[in-house]
Amino acid sequence: MNDRAYALFEERQRDRGIDLGKVKDKLKALKIETPSWGYGDSGTRFKVFKQTGIPRNPFEKFEDAAQVHKLTGLCPSVAIHIPWDKVEDYDKLKQHAAELGLSIGAVNPNLFQEDEYIFGSVCNSDPAVRRKATDHLLECVDIAKTVGSEALSLWFADGTNYPGQADIRKRKGWMQEALTEMYNAMTPNMRMLIEYKFFEPAFYHTDLADWGMAFNMANKLGPQAEVLVDTGHHAQGTNVEHIVAYLLDEQKLGGFHFNSRKYADDDLIVGAHNPYELFLIFYQILDASLDADAGVRKTADNIAYMIDQSHAIEPKIPAMIRSVLNVHTQYAKALLVNHEEVREAQSKQDVLGAEQAVREAYEQDVAPLLLALREEAGLPADPMKAYLQSGYGESILSRGKGGASW
Repeated sequence: MNDRAYALFEERQRDRGIDLGKVKDKLKALKIETPSWGYGDSGTRFKVFKQTGIPRNPFEKFEDAAQVHKLTGLCPSVAIHIPWDKVEDYDKLKQHAAELGLSIGAVNPNLFQEDEYIFGSVCNSDPAVRRKATDHLLECVDIAKTVGSEALSLWFADGTNYPGQADIRKRKGWMQEALTEMYNAMTPNMRMLIEYKFFEPAFYHTDLADWGMAFNMANKLGPQAEVLVDTGHHAQGTNVEHIVAYLLDEQKLGGFHFNSRKYADDDLIVGAHNPYELFLIFYQILDASLDADAGVRKTADNIAYMIDQSHAIEPKIPAMIRSVLNVHTQYAKALLVNHEEVREAQSKQDVLGAEQAVREAYEQDVAPLLLALREEAGLPADPMKAYLQSGYGESILSRGKGGASW
């Protein structure tokens, strides 16, 4: 570590009224879940590009995920997607994860790849298809019980392409029926994270199209149902941090799927296109963690941070490391906001002063801080460089092509 650089950083933050001890404690507590599917072959609607060395099964996906955690210290759990990660013995998968220093995180049902779901899954007008879809949701609850997962992450591709194609209000009711049955099967320590997306693959209407619909559904289901915000699932120009603040205040923000977008659901490396948005999301969360309302504080402190990306052209493990480090960097910057200074400017209606107090934190160089944290934890100073020099990427080439894909 460059002691001089860190000393200057420490002095600068002290002058700004920032308690670096508290900042470091928060950074040490940050956990970011990586997705099993992020290590597999993936692509676009046009092409899945096969890479050499891709995991051939869920066990190898966890081995790759372990490399990310080993080098960053930030990713102790891995989300699974069913049936992509279906195995005969989930206890064996759980044990394998534990041996790698990992745990199984959120369980994600898949209700968009079966032929029967061409016109929808839980919202299909055919009761037999709805039953099949609901049974799959219940299967995922059972899997979560077996592997010790406390989160069920739900995204539905259900929707229509043309006006009059289906009864929108009936579909709304069928969605609630299925999720109610699933909700009632959950254990008291589980929570249901309901995701939304305003279009694709449906282009006329999507049954859970925005945060308001997900919020309404979560409210109807009960306290164990919350909203999951995917940072790529919004229309151009959407103020995502406003949505985050609103859901925090309503005590219904459950988690994030982090990725980056330029035009739509691009599934790119988080922070690649608009790192300031990511910073502002964390600013809202950290501001809520200081709220006078205990419920709001609890919500802010209990958010599930998860990566959800399609690494179509990038090498999988380095792309995941880059995503995780980008999140870590923006979280660190957000921790440097002087909230007292912001609130004082707000009370005076000092527009430029309040904006400056937020932006000043974003403009801080947090490299000395993150380097110090890694060295204190016994982690590589440069996780990406350490991975590229480790030889692991070369060692897995023997897997060949044709690994697991989604």
